[in-house]
Amino acid sequence: MALWRASAYAGFLALAVGCVFLLDPQLPGSALRSLWSSLQLGPAPAPPGPGSPEGRLAAAWDALIVRPARRWRRVAVGVNACVDVVLSGVKLLQALGLNPGNGKDHTELRSRNDLKEAFIHFMGKGAAAERFFSDKETFHNIAQIASEFPGAQHYVGGNAALIGQKFAANSDLKVLLCGPVGPKLHELLDDNVFVPPESLQEVDEFHLILEYQAGEEWGQLKAPHANRFIFSHDLSNGAMNMLEVFVSSLEEFQPDLVVLSGLHMMEGQSKEFQRKRLLEVMTSISDIPTGIPVHLELASMTNRELMSSIVHQVFSAVTSLGLNEQELLFLSQSASGPHSSLSSWTGVPDVGMVSDILFWILKEHGKSESRASDLTRIHFHTLAYHILATVDGHWANQLAAVAAGARVAGTQACATETIDTRRVSLKAPREFMTSRSAAGSRVMLNPNEPVVEWHREGVSFHFTPVLVCKDPVRTVGLGDAISAEGLFYSEVHSH
Repeated sequence: MALWRASAYAGFLALAVGCVFLLDPQLPGSALRSLWSSLQLGPAPAPPGPGSPEGRLAAAWDALIVRPARRWRRVAVGVNACVDVVLSGVKLLQALGLNPGNGKDHTELRSRNDLKEAFIHFMGKGAAAERFFSDKETFHNIAQIASEFPGAQHYVGGNAALIGQKFAANSDLKVLLCGPVGPKLHELLDDNVFVPPESLQEVDEFHLILEYQAGEEWGQLKAPHANRFIFSHDLSNGAMNMLEVFVSSLEEFQPDLVVLSGLHMMEGQSKEFQRKRLLEVMTSISDIPTGIPVHLELASMTNRELMSSIVHQVFSAVTSLGLNEQELLFLSQSASGPHSSLSSWTGVPDVGMVSDILFWILKEHGKSESRASDLTRIHFHTLAYHILATVDGHWANQLAAVAAGARVAGTQACATETIDTRRVSLKAPREFMTSRSAAGSRVMLNPNEPVVEWHREGVSFHFTPVLVCKDPVRTVGLGDAISAEGLFYSEVHSH
């Protein structure tokens, strides 16, 4: 009955609107929306375009995003790089002569059958996963079949290579990339990216990304969500083999910004190896001339001990950090920070909680009068919003930087040159508290003034929403593009 009534209302509404248009075709949209809401069918959707919240926000960003007075000229990036081969998981397994069966999780893949079972296990859950394939010959055989498979797509992969690629889009910047670069990756890289000869390898490091769609079936298996299963036999990145080449290349290249990533790749190594390598990372960073900022890009991790070691050993040696919501919460859990009892975020991460953890990182591990630390900046990004937190007196143009980082999230995910307001939506909370542990203030979001600023004990916060792409074309490497864009618009004060 209720369904019939709703249909009747809808029919009546269509008839009424048709009559109104016949009588007065020039009737403003606001009157039609008023008619819509008076029939209690919920608010009429605001038309996408310049007048919508998304349109106003995009226009406000464009006015705010200005280049800094002092710009980077030479950026050095290292040390993880690979080729991402993206293709249908089911089609690859069929090409390998495998039949559907029962799923089983394997922490390490040793055979084609292990690959099949692990893929089925995660496809059945619709969950993302990444695994190491320990048998070199079998992996290279699978990688060759995958790479030559019709429809397989090859992309630049690895945080360092992706960040370098993003910087290289600016023709007035010189970019140095150190990482394991094979012939295919070299071919994919922008011409503006310089790779030192010592970084070149005869064979690429391939990461195979097996995609599946929501509702896709294989035998009895049906995926509840679209997702991907990633696997590789990546020894170079896992051992951070190019770290020493990277640091030795800096003297000749003379960068004014250094970006480091790939520490998370050590998760598969022994504790002793991790401990030794982190000490070598610290020595390498200390060899970088004073006054050159070092940005550390974090990535997904599951080893709390490694994360804790990175926090306590590496943070004080770097100037800037880039991370997302999973990495931020895991960091807090690993180092007993604020809100660490939270097992995971539900929905959009609470702004006040995020702000508390960022404040704690800078207060506990950042630069202060009593602490010999270089850390003064954190760029946090999640799907719905970004926050830049900086220790006062060290950075300029951060309002433009956070807006630029958010804007690139909307354009790159949708694969558009500029924000297309029909393809994005505003998902950020319309109001929020700036802290959950201190006396925070309540903020109401205004699309006309999209960057919100607040201060807490010598730390400044810049918040902006993201215009989230409704139909993302490609999300791999989005965080790296965001961090690169935020850094591109940042200006560091020389002390």
